[in-house]
Amino acid sequence: LPLFLSMPVFGALGTIFMLTSEYRRERLFTLLGLTSGEELSLGYHIKQILIALGSGGIFGLGFGQSRQKFQYLPEVASDSIFAIIGEELGFIGTTFVVMLFGFFIYKGLSIAKKATDNVGRMLAVGITSWMGLQFFVNIAAMTKLIPLTGVPLPLISYGGSSMIFSLMGLGVLASIGRKKE
Repeated sequence: LPLFLSMPVFGALGTIFMLTSEYRRERLFTLLGLTSGEELSLGYHIKQILIALGSGGIFGLGFGQSRQKFQYLPEVASDSIFAIIGEELGFIGTTFVVMLFGFFIYKGLSIAKKATDNVGRMLAVGITSWMGLQFFVNIAAMTKLIPLTGVPLPLISYGGSSMIFSLMGLGVLASIGRKKE
């Protein structure tokens, strides 16, 4: 009962915390559709993402045929790459990317299950969870389920440090999978 009564207090504190920061307030208002959509704002960014995803249709415009990547969609090669995949390869292409990440999560968890020691098991679960969560946060932001976060799509987005750490994580995961008793 005390936990139940404290929920409104924490909700109010979270709301105050969010509304006192200009950056967080802009993200929340963009998610709720309360922005003007001026160029280079978050509202403009999400509108261009949705245009890119919608114009792809079922089969897409064709590989390399995206129109949104030319001066309309900000952060094309990093944060918004999923929208370009959706525009060029359509629903079929985005479904394929989601299935590939689902397969990655399945294989990562099966490596964790077959790990010979607890350290390997925990590392495999951690790396799989980290990359899987990063994938789902990017996809949720691109489809306007959550505010834009700037989280890159693992192994696909152009970005030096993200790509380096993703590849390092894959190397550790592969090493855990190769280890025999």
